[in-house]
Amino acid sequence: MASLMEMKEIFRSADAVCFDVDSTVIREEGIDELAKFCGVGDAVAEMTRRAMGGTVTFKAALTARLGLIRPSYEQVQKLISDNPPQLTPGIRELVSRLHQRGVQVFLVSGGFQSIVEHVALQLNIPTANVFANRLKFYFNGEYAGFDETQPTAESGGKGKVIAHLKQQFQFKKVVMIGDGATDMEACPPGDCFIGFGGNVIRKQVKEKAKWYITHFDELLKELEER
Repeated sequence: MASLMEMKEIFRSADAVCFDVDSTVIREEGIDELAKFCGVGDAVAEMTRRAMGGTVTFKAALTARLGLIRPSYEQVQKLISDNPPQLTPGIRELVSRLHQRGVQVFLVSGGFQSIVEHVALQLNIPTANVFANRLKFYFNGEYAGFDETQPTAESGGKGKVIAHLKQQFQFKKVVMIGDGATDMEACPPGDCFIGFGGNVIRKQVKEKAKWYITHFDELLKELEER
């Protein structure tokens, strides 16, 4: 088990850094914002709370919540244009600094591809580096489900993405940063997990993460150490 000092060294010398998106890179939870926008916010928030308790699988919780929201293609696009995701303070600078150092940055999210790609664009992250869930629509734009083959649609999916990245790019050190249990569970195969509590503090993550931060400036300072 790596010590905090060893973890900081892994972060400083990482080949790739993977960020969770909802409540980490952005301030809100995408699915809750979409639910509010579609008029079923309270019911979906209650489902989210139950899902966080770990009594249902991620896929079952996602299926149930989306079944309630049933967002159309038009609603998703309007949400992005009317209420664009709010970047967490410090993330733009941190991603820019990682890019300057030649570190590959990935967004690995249980949220939705269309929203996450919008975030990636703001951070100069290529869309090929986005791993998220894909909503499906009928020709008339009505909701048709989601792509259940995406690794992020499953519990343990973020770890599968990191394993895939290591195999594909031969990365030696991959760091995962996020606010939730699904992010913490991605290490291993990730080499280091950094818990983030700048938007929401999840008790289980704060208690178990060896390295826990509340502002991205803390990671920027680490990069300046070297």
